[in-house]
Amino acid sequence: MKTTFTPGRIWLDTDGVPIQAHGGGVLFHDGVYYWFGENKNGITRRNKVVGFNTDAVGVSYYASTDLYNWENQGLALPAVGGPPEHDLHTSKIIERPKVFHNDLTGQFVMFMHIDTSDYRLAKVGIALSEKATGPYHYLGSIIPHNSDSRDMTVFKDEDGKAYLFHSSEWNATLYAGELSGDYCHTTDRFTKNFENGFREAPAVFKRNGKYHLLTSGCTGWDPNPAQAAVAENILGPWKATGNPCAGPHAGKTFFGQGTFVFPVAGEPDAYIAMFDRWNKRDLGASTYLWLPVRFNGEDVRIEWQDEWDLSIFG
Repeated sequence: MKTTFTPGRIWLDTDGVPIQAHGGGVLFHDGVYYWFGENKNGITRRNKVVGFNTDAVGVSYYASTDLYNWENQGLALPAVGGPPEHDLHTSKIIERPKVFHNDLTGQFVMFMHIDTSDYRLAKVGIALSEKATGPYHYLGSIIPHNSDSRDMTVFKDEDGKAYLFHSSEWNATLYAGELSGDYCHTTDRFTKNFENGFREAPAVFKRNGKYHLLTSGCTGWDPNPAQAAVAENILGPWKATGNPCAGPHAGKTFFGQGTFVFPVAGEPDAYIAMFDRWNKRDLGASTYLWLPVRFNGEDVRIEWQDEWDLSIFG
């Protein structure tokens, strides 16, 4: 049994198998954490656009009650064979899945980046389930705000409203927009942020009434400096506050790329930032960096830890 986090090392599930949940996010529901992510357990091949990629396997998910030990629950949403036109065909891109609960409809909603291998489809896929554990039924894909969408995340606010953040205009601009009441469509409320700033891999969280955003630069699978931003309103304006990382290789985000930030249940002012340390020549062997989020005033600070546990928040 694991009792600590060891960022960057191979993370095994309770069966002793490396976890396949890349580009993922965490849902907490009824006392259980669910970690959804990309299953990249396939052959890594050359890709003309981003250098390397794998055939789609689907969205894996794992369950835990302590955040250290994760039980493999299988595929929440598998890729499909058959007609290559299907969004979930094995030849397609299924990235950055995020799941959240709609209190109004009672359904669990999964968002994901859906694309072709040349990254020209650039849409958002949506799937629904009556239970956190699935099965998830794929509804189809949308073009949010009539613009392309690649790296994306979703954020559910305290009032139950939900928002989609997505890299658009070929990653030049980060869009932030409100979702409909059923979380299955975008509305006409959206903003364009960091125009021509080329930010991707968005992760959003809220603390003390203020919204925080982490993004990476656009260098494919190769690491670059993270950037934090803060806002009084979820749709902005967003104020960039610089690289939040501190410690060895902070200028390269510890050789990782952000994907999600979530609060620890029952722990006041405790947040964990999730990063992927991509192994571009063997994407299935990529590892994870989970690090505690600290604060200097309203500025986010993420310091490197070789090993840590939840007592750090005490």
